[in-house]
Parts: sequence; C-alpha cells; structure tokens
Amino acid sequence: MTERTTDTKQRHVYFVTGKLAASALRDEVEKLSQQFDFVFTIGVMPITVAALMTPKWLGKHWSVPPEATEVIVPGFLGDVTELQSTVKVPVRVGPKDLRLLPEFFGAKPMASIDRTCPYDIEIIAEINHAPQLKRDALISQALQLQADGANCIDLGCSPGMRWHDVAAVVRDLVQMGLRISIDSFDAWEVQQAVSAGASLVLSVQSETCAAAVDWGCEVVVIPDTPDDLNSLEATVAWLDRRGVPMRLDPILEPIGTGGPAVAGKAFGFTASLQRYIEVRRRFPDHAMMMGIGNLTELTDVDSAGVNVVLLGICQELSIGSVLTTQVINWARTAVRECDIARRLVYHAVRNGIPPKRLCDALVMLRDPKLRPFSSQTLDDLADQLKDNNYRLFAQDGRLHLVSAAVHLQDADPFALFDQLLQLSQSDNVDPNHAFYLGFELAKAMAALTLGKQYEQDQALSWGCLTVPEKLHRLQRGNRHRQPKKQN
Repeated sequence: MTERTTDTKQRHVYFVTGKLAASALRDEVEKLSQQFDFVFTIGVMPITVAALMTPKWLGKHWSVPPEATEVIVPGFLGDVTELQSTVKVPVRVGPKDLRLLPEFFGAKPMASIDRTCPYDIEIIAEINHAPQLKRDALISQALQLQADGANCIDLGCSPGMRWHDVAAVVRDLVQMGLRISIDSFDAWEVQQAVSAGASLVLSVQSETCAAAVDWGCEVVVIPDTPDDLNSLEATVAWLDRRGVPMRLDPILEPIGTGGPAVAGKAFGFTASLQRYIEVRRRFPDHAMMMGIGNLTELTDVDSAGVNVVLLGICQELSIGSVLTTQVINWARTAVRECDIARRLVYHAVRNGIPPKRLCDALVMLRDPKLRPFSSQTLDDLADQLKDNNYRLFAQDGRLHLVSAAVHLQDADPFALFDQLLQLSQSDNVDPNHAFYLGFELAKAMAALTLGKQYEQDQALSWGCLTVPEKLHRLQRGNRHRQPKKQN
C-alpha cells in the first residue's frame, strides 16, 4: 500500500515502514514536510513490524515511486548496499525511533546530557569501614567508584579501632592514580594517611583543628554541633590565619531529626538546609561541601531523585563538592546518579532553564512518555495480520495479545495465557514458546505496574541502569506460531 501527498515540490521523500508504525509515521512526516519543505510518499509494506524487514525481503516488496528523490528505510534495516544498487536515488537508513526524525532531517537537537558534558561539582565517594575490608576488595571498590564518576575516594575509618595499615593502603591507591581523603578523628591515622598521599581530611572542628596546621593538606571544617554555626566560624577564622586550605560543611541532617518545629523554628533537614544558605552568605568565597549520604542512606526512597534535588541545591549555592556513599541497597548506584545529576544541574543553572527534557538517564522507575495505541488500532491489526506471530502490548491497565484474527486482553497475565490456551491445541504452545511468552508478559506486567513503555523484544528502559536484550523474536520466529482455532 502506498500513500502520496498531492503537492509536487522538487524534493520528494519516499518513506518505508510496516503496518504498525504507519499511522504514527504519517503524523510525524506531515509536520516535517512543512518544516523542511518536501513532499512525501509512505510505502506501507505487507509486514506488521518494520524491525522484521531484511534488505532482501524489502527489495521484493517495495515500489519506489518515479518522482522520489530519496528513500528513507527503517533504522533496524542496517546495510542497504543491496537496495541502493537497485535504485538511482539515495537510500538512507533512518533512526530506529521515528520520534528522532526531526533531528535526522536537521532540526537542532534538544540539549542532551551525558558523561561528556561539563560539571563543577566534585564527587567524594566514601568507602565505609575501610579498615575492615581486605586489601584487594578495598582497591577493587575504589576503582569501581572512580569508574562510576567519583573524583576522590574517601576512606571511612572505624571509630575506636586504629587502622595500622592505613599508610600502605593509601600509598597503593595513590600510586594507581586515585585521589584519596581520610575520614577519621584519630590524629595518628590522619597523619599516616596524609604522609602517604591523602589530600583531604574529613573532618575538623574547634577541638581537633590544631593538628591540621602540620598535615599540609586541605581539610573539611564542621561545626562542633550541627546547629552551632558560631563554632564553625571560629574554627574557619583560626585556620584562615594559619593558611590551612579548607572546605566548609555545616552538616546535612536527616529528615525528622531534632523533633518538630517549635514557634516557627525549623529542625533537622530543613534547618540544615537553612544553615548551608547562611554559611554561604557568611563565607561567599570559601569552598563548601555537602554530605548528601545523610539523606540518601537514611530515607526510605530510591536515591536518584534525592540526589538530583541535592545536587541542584549545591549547584545554586556554589557548593563545589558532595560526599556520598552507597551502602544501603536503594542507594547502590548513588555515585553514578550523582555523576549524571551534576551535569544535568550544571546545564540547567548555567542556561537558566529547568532540568527537563535534557536527559532520561535518571528517569528509572517510570518512563518520560507513554505511546499507547488505540483499542481500534489493535483490533484493526488483528484483522490485517496474516503471519504466525504474536504481538504483545501493555497499555490502559491491560495486557494485549494480538495475532491473525485474535485480540486477547486481560489485566492478569495468567488469565491472558489461559485465554490463549483455550484457542490453541496443546502442541502449539511448546515449552520454548511458553517460556518466551511468559518472559515477555512479565516485562509487560512490570511496565503496566510502573507506568513504563513496553516494546516487545526490547529491554524496559531503566535509565542509566538499562541492560539491552537480544532480539529473540527476530532470531527465532518459530516461537510465535499462530494458534490453531478450535472448531
């Protein structure tokens, strides 16, 4: 089937697609034709899913109109050398996702944030209870944190237990090219660590700052108690007079600590945010740090969103470093999240725009946008299908299974499979086929539950945690045999 526009402009683009994407492609191309001044023809091939096309198959089924000046085929097609040899106009492979056609045609792409984008917030990743780890395990963890985006590895010591091997461990890590900070109130441990190459000490306050003069490295200054900014100010003044480099951390407190607000006075997390603002006001030129792990580790919530908000606060207050850790399971990828978040908020603040539609790497639980088909479209698809494949869809709170003259639907995957078995004879759903459908239905059910887009034979999108899947349906079509109808 071929659809043509009636205009006769010089540039004429012939688009090739399958039945399922035809309607969406038509809507997209109609807008593009006006924006980029071309006319078009859409060739709808006798196949439901465009991704199933091969160059050899397409060569037998397409009919390039004589007025076409170029051909655009689906992005899954790959090498089109064979097709190009059969026509005189250029054949180009389009994007796999038709929503990317505007950029394909030359539209200015939306700003995209990835690991190549700039940032100005340093990530200090803490290894908790470092003395209790075996040397190889500690080194492996440090190298992984660096690979995930950490600029500095913080060795968290164990209070009450002196780490006698600290110098040797620090020396090994520094020789591997890692920047190291030492997190200890034991002056002996700190001295050993800085002598071996540690460049930052966490933390000092009024009673412990005297030793910092001899360490010869930068220190993190904290108040004697979280709500005592006067003690912080006194320590800063003492260290400034002695030329000790420092960064200030007023201490981020967990939500709910300190009790309820009394007479308008905030406690806990809110009060600590106010202290960061106040410290920045008092010390506009001093470096600052925020220990964000106090919130991500101590709140029953996935850490990604929390990290973005906290990094946004840091960006706006010019807090140049964050200390994070990933001990609790829901924060197990906190460093990777912070690495993306710091680039996202840097772009947003520098350009004066919200951090929206810039990067979906941290949209992990749900998807940015769903693209459901209408029920009528699925019914029409069942009427048009002639091949032996099953198509699965997850939308409108239901699972849909579509095949030739079949459109089954239910919110319960077990009930849906039972409907399928009632249509089939027992030898039509063999173990391999049943396993495949079960696997896909499980993904589809997860998509329904969370509000994610389900695409058959493709991995669900988990943002930066997505693991691609092999396209089993494309490789083993015999898993999709059509059920025999019962008389």
